[in-house]
Amino acid sequence: MDHPVEAQHSHPESTTALAIGAIGVVFGDIGTSPLYALKESFIGHHPLAVDPAHIFGVMSLVFWTMMLIVTIKYVFIILRADNKGEGGSLALLALIGSKLGESRWSGPIAVLGVIATALFYGDAIITPAISVLSAVEGLTVVHESLADYVLPISIAIIIGLFMIQSHGTARVGKLFGPVMLVYFAVLAVLGVIGIASAPEVLWALSPSYALNFFLIDPGLAFLALGSVVLAVTGAEALYADMGHFGRKAIMVSWLYIAFPCLMLNYLGQSALLLHAPAAVESPFFLMAPDWARLPLVLLATMATIIASQAVISGAYSVSQQAVQLGYLPRLRILHTSARAAGQIYVPLINWGLLVLVILLVLGFRSSSNLAAAYGIAVTGTMFITACMLGVLTFAVWKWHPLVAGLLTGTFLVVDGLYFASNVTKIPDGGWFPLLVAAIAFILLTTWAKGRRILRERLAEDAMPIELFITSTGSRVRRVHGTSVFLAADADNIPPALLHNLKHNFILHDRVVILTVRTEPVPHVPPNARHDVTELGQGFFRIVLRYGFMDEADIPAALRATEAAGGPFKPSETSYFLSRQTLIASRRPGMAIWRERLFGWMMRNAASAMEFFKLPTNRVIEMGSQLEI
Repeated sequence: MDHPVEAQHSHPESTTALAIGAIGVVFGDIGTSPLYALKESFIGHHPLAVDPAHIFGVMSLVFWTMMLIVTIKYVFIILRADNKGEGGSLALLALIGSKLGESRWSGPIAVLGVIATALFYGDAIITPAISVLSAVEGLTVVHESLADYVLPISIAIIIGLFMIQSHGTARVGKLFGPVMLVYFAVLAVLGVIGIASAPEVLWALSPSYALNFFLIDPGLAFLALGSVVLAVTGAEALYADMGHFGRKAIMVSWLYIAFPCLMLNYLGQSALLLHAPAAVESPFFLMAPDWARLPLVLLATMATIIASQAVISGAYSVSQQAVQLGYLPRLRILHTSARAAGQIYVPLINWGLLVLVILLVLGFRSSSNLAAAYGIAVTGTMFITACMLGVLTFAVWKWHPLVAGLLTGTFLVVDGLYFASNVTKIPDGGWFPLLVAAIAFILLTTWAKGRRILRERLAEDAMPIELFITSTGSRVRRVHGTSVFLAADADNIPPALLHNLKHNFILHDRVVILTVRTEPVPHVPPNARHDVTELGQGFFRIVLRYGFMDEADIPAALRATEAAGGPFKPSETSYFLSRQTLIASRRPGMAIWRERLFGWMMRNAASAMEFFKLPTNRVIEMGSQLEI
């Protein structure tokens, strides 16, 4: 991209303040991976011998995975793929779509974006469960008798976490940021102490040890990738949360705080295992002296509460984008900051995640069991992002084919290997995020296809605006005031207008056919929002354009224009909405069960009145039945 994110997406706070907030929100997930990543690599579903060759091999894989996937791929490259400051799979999809337009790649790219979004929801459920469980399980290191309290304490913490979400990302970040700074400092200190006892562990940073691991034990090395990748879980949330903090703050936080502290801790754990292989049961907590373990459990628990924040806030952003881009029905979205547009709270997503996370904790009961489920959604999303990055570098940024090909090929191979390794964990729990992703994919695609079919059905019986005005406009009695009819198609008369005329036999002096369109950019400036056309005989066509991260407020937008026959007075303006009752039919389109699912989603969508901020006492709904 030619401009930094901050030039296109306003972040009023200083980079330092945003970087501290990013430590609290964005890097909580990846910051807590030392609690379980190294342990699971050795004693997970595919155990490894705790000897120097395997310790050095795993440590080398951890370092180069973090370097290639997080630092180079995400921080240096993917964060440049901002859509006017916003990140995430759907923002990337919209960016590519806006640059390429309709082409033979449009369909496959759209499917990839939707799959990545569906996988992200699977990740958003597992992250809070495994993060909190892995920290609270540290109580068993303090004393074995505390094991019975792990599940109830974990569930209580998770409930508390989701209950504070409505206070907003900024407040949560300011609360958590200082705690995470202390946490990362403790990671570094524990790591340095461990390295001092076995400085030879620093040789593990050489890629030769990762290569040697594959040479001496190729099968187990491949399977170990499924656990090693746990060290970089949270990288996709880093991209999805970009709209909250901006590219520069995230880069500063990662390069100067998160990455160095994480690597020191992993090296310290590896040094401990060189001298005490039995510590593999819990190397993170056993690095600390006895007196410090309970305080470390408390600090790690606070950090894992924060870790969950990255995917939770990312899920809000992704859901809002999905609504605006037409992949989800209207949801109630609350803005928690008057200054930062990206900071939102979505109640339905919040409480839905809470229920599923608690069910997951009760079902799997331990972080080791959850580790088998963790990873496949993350690596699947990373692989899809690598595919979309290829399209971006070749077709949008137009890099030199050799550079773009080499870069894309490298990431596809690396991400592909990690994904393939995680596929082997499907029978042990990997089925869960795939099940969640499959359900999310069905919902996203059913809504998108159902809306398209609905528009086609409505268009079959629609009357062109010009024909309606010519045949009806001057023959119908007019009454004082303004009527605004919401229309999906700007060229045809909306059903609500036809029904109003059929039943009431009158028209207002000023009739506005209003269409709201979502553009493939996060934000549309107010001065570019209105497109007004005078059609004659008191009729006007207005097209309001919003970005997929904008909040639609129709009365405010109408008050901002006088080009459509003068000002819109609230007391003289009525809003007419169409409400279709859908009837599933055998007509070509979707399977009957998907038509019924679409009808259910439509009935349970937030009302257009609430979504578009229409005044409740000025709205009239006109109902009809429609076969799809």
